[in-house]
Amino acid sequence: MPRFIGSETEYGIATPADPTASPIITSTHAVLAYAVATGASLRRTRWNFGEESPLRDARGFDLRRFRTAPVIDPNTVGVANVITSSGARFYVDHAHPEYSAPETTDAMQAVIYDAAGDLVMNRAVDAVHQYTDRGESVIEGQPPCPALKVYKNNVDGKGASYGSHENYRWSRSTDFDVLTRAIIPFFVTRQVLIGAGRVGLGERGESPGFQISQRADYIEQPVSLETTLNRGIVNTRDEPHADADRWGRLHVIIGDANMSQTSNLLKFGLTSLVLDAIEAGEEFSDLGLADPVAAVKQVSRDLDCQSSLRLADGRELRATAILREYLSRCSAVSDTDELVLRTAEELLDDLDVDPLRTADRLDWTAKWSLIRRFTDRGLDIGHPKIALVDLQYADIDPDRGLHHALVRRGSMRTLVDPTVIDTAALTPPTDTRAFFRGEIMRRWPDQVLAASWDTVVVSGDRVTGHHRLRMPELDCLTRERCGDLFDRASDAAELLRLVDDRGLATVDLIGGPGR
Repeated sequence: MPRFIGSETEYGIATPADPTASPIITSTHAVLAYAVATGASLRRTRWNFGEESPLRDARGFDLRRFRTAPVIDPNTVGVANVITSSGARFYVDHAHPEYSAPETTDAMQAVIYDAAGDLVMNRAVDAVHQYTDRGESVIEGQPPCPALKVYKNNVDGKGASYGSHENYRWSRSTDFDVLTRAIIPFFVTRQVLIGAGRVGLGERGESPGFQISQRADYIEQPVSLETTLNRGIVNTRDEPHADADRWGRLHVIIGDANMSQTSNLLKFGLTSLVLDAIEAGEEFSDLGLADPVAAVKQVSRDLDCQSSLRLADGRELRATAILREYLSRCSAVSDTDELVLRTAEELLDDLDVDPLRTADRLDWTAKWSLIRRFTDRGLDIGHPKIALVDLQYADIDPDRGLHHALVRRGSMRTLVDPTVIDTAALTPPTDTRAFFRGEIMRRWPDQVLAASWDTVVVSGDRVTGHHRLRMPELDCLTRERCGDLFDRASDAAELLRLVDDRGLATVDLIGGPGR
């Protein structure tokens, strides 16, 4: 079955000319300016919180206290929300602008739509600056926004960590406890392939040093429902955004935000393959770690990739050896993603010899290679210039970011033509329900009142009320299944009636202005 993958990136946002500016307000500037610049929706579509259940736990309980979903004015500062023509969600999440990519069906697509988020964010920054240059503000009653800088990272250097999350559909026929035990050693060790690199040890970077992962110091438990404190290696949020009887959504919070396309390919691709193997009944219990939380930090600090981890059965294996076991068992189940498997094997070979041999493909070694040029000349690892290198690597501005500079000079490999990413920023995947969500927003944005991953609400009339479309399956409204209906419909309401007539999804009436 298709795995279905999605990513969420909370970007770091700063205003160097005015460090006191509220990131909630500046994030709102970014989202609203993008909405206006792209015509995404003049009324800025509400997010349909009624379909969400963030406190339901995959272990069988629900901490939700209230059953009434909040109704929030989408124009309120701090809750700005845009559904893009690619089917993505771009919104303010606490003190960050967040881009949640549309649902995709393979790892390379996930890489492309994750990278498209950087383009969306850069265009938002440009749109804000156009307002500022005119002395105007996109937020009524607010002064012009200071110049923005945006970073694809996970730490602010002051003790806070913000997420780069992954999402994978999994089958309810798989026992969640079995899945959890099988995947923990993989999540602990995959850092050596997908770590973004970080200057500083400890949550506040209180000790000098460099480590592989930006998230490692913020992981406190093997398993947890929390995402902002007491974070677990495995997150148990049970919010499938699909038929809950058949499907679960593995919400992964332990990964870093990656600039490297290779790191992202391995993040999405290997995790998908491991889930394939678990669901096929492959056994991983012998790879259980004696202390997985401690092992997260141990792996992150092992820059030579030579340290051995103690397993629950007393054996000791290096992180690269554990990953090779995963690759071998995944290959025994399926070798369909040969690019992912081959790339991972090549990188593990290089990491075993000298991690810096991977600096043309992996984020943490690329960053470490840059930093070593300073430390080898005598600069202390705690020097502010080193911290600046760390930050500038994650700068998404293509003219100023260090990662982009490495790409331009051929020192960092890429996998995708930039024009493909340009297209993805505006165009949805064709083989998931994101096609319908993106296309209806492109054609009739002002008729879409609210949306979520599995619903769309469009305006009706005073007699019939509004129309709500439910999409419980991720492949129910692909271009192949419903693309022709867009040309037949005169407006969004008629489109939903045509979808209902064809039996592709469920449409019901909800209270409108006259009800």
